Amino acid sequence: MIKLKAPSEWQTSGLERRSYYVYFTGQSAIGSFVGGCLTTYFVLLGLDPLKVAGVMLAVKIWDAVNDAVFGVLFDKIRFKSGNKCIPWLKISLFFIPVISVFMFSIPDGISENAQLLWFAVTYLLWDTAYTLCDVPIFGLLTYMTDNMDERNSMMAYRSLWGSVGGILTPMLATFLVSERVGSNYTTAAIISAVIAIATMIPACINVKERHPAIVTEESFTIKMMLAYLVKNKYLLIYYLGVFLYSSVNYVNALNLLASYYLFHDSLFTTIVGAFGTPFGLAANLLIPKLLRKYDKMKMFRICTVVVVASGILMWLCGYKNPIYFVILSVIRALPTSAIGVMLFMFTPDCVEYGQYKSNIEAKGITFAIQSFVLKLSGAVSSSLSVGLLGLPIVGWVTVKADNFEQLAAMGVTQTPHALDAFWFIYALIPTLGYLAAYIVWRFYNLKDSDVQIMAQCNSGAITREEAESKLSRKY
Repeated sequence: MIKLKAPSEWQTSGLERRSYYVYFTGQSAIGSFVGGCLTTYFVLLGLDPLKVAGVMLAVKIWDAVNDAVFGVLFDKIRFKSGNKCIPWLKISLFFIPVISVFMFSIPDGISENAQLLWFAVTYLLWDTAYTLCDVPIFGLLTYMTDNMDERNSMMAYRSLWGSVGGILTPMLATFLVSERVGSNYTTAAIISAVIAIATMIPACINVKERHPAIVTEESFTIKMMLAYLVKNKYLLIYYLGVFLYSSVNYVNALNLLASYYLFHDSLFTTIVGAFGTPFGLAANLLIPKLLRKYDKMKMFRICTVVVVASGILMWLCGYKNPIYFVILSVIRALPTSAIGVMLFMFTPDCVEYGQYKSNIEAKGITFAIQSFVLKLSGAVSSSLSVGLLGLPIVGWVTVKADNFEQLAAMGVTQTPHALDAFWFIYALIPTLGYLAAYIVWRFYNLKDSDVQIMAQCNSGAITREEAESKLSRKY
């Protein structure tokens, strides 16, 4: 077997990197399970879609508070160990999986309002617990190494391992609740929780923080935080684009319903997704090499254009031509996977840019914004995926069932109008979200080569005067 040797200037060990990568398998496993299965779970419960959508949005009012509060706490709290991230990962390790199981174990014999209350409480607790790990795990990389090549490589591979968890648990859940098995989401939640705990533990033990935060006596005030955000324009530009596309990127949440009602088999989109998996793996392996030659944002925008073009063509072809859906889905797999790989690579760049412009090291605030935007857009997309089906103009028929085996036995069908409306919601609206994001990302002009110079200046390796002379332009 050929073993690839890491460059000598890399600062992390092989065990650290593997532990760091595998953490994302567990985090993505539980996050993708919740994000991808909630909509179908509530549709099968027979709850009012508009009420469910309202609860999801209401919980995110707390999310708007807890992400900002935790970002400030992350930057201010000092643990005796001297570590900034690892303690938070240990605190959240068991909370997230356990709460996930409770969220998918709503009792059947209680009233609809009681079921909604159960969901609201568990979702709020889950969201809070997820914040405790999400900000630290993404910020951890900046404490592990300040080598940009090493960071880019690790971000690509963490995406690869994250995609394993992101694919594994939704596929497993789909299989368990399909017509062929007839199990339930509680069982799927328990399995996902076990996977999450087992894969998140190694990082809590093996990863080292070798670049500690600079401790200053100056208080990090709200005024300073706002000043930091104002000066960090690329952080705001980038995450505005992320919000625009991800807030309507509810395709995974509707995959099961699309498979069953549009393509007459609840496993259809899962099988189609399996065809695209090799392209996703190829993207994860190729991106680190391509980033050594090409700028991230240029590649990012090209991939977005391909996704938009193929999405519009898919909608025009319609759901009555499944062969076109399969072909276009496979074509889209490579650019969408590449976007997924690069999605979180821009936040560390914005950290360096923000510190360079403001002289404020605010990693917690920066990664809290990342977490907040992703969770807020996730809440919006989940709410839309449920709420749009509840609109009278759609005409969607709701029914209560434990799984698709029961649904098939009931012989439930949707009207042609409802199916056409669902296809518009499923295929075109998410594509328009990518188009809006592309327009915003045209204003992101932070070059990778300049970020490396800023990082060297921020770490004290070079002076500010030296940095200014090396930058490709004035920032």
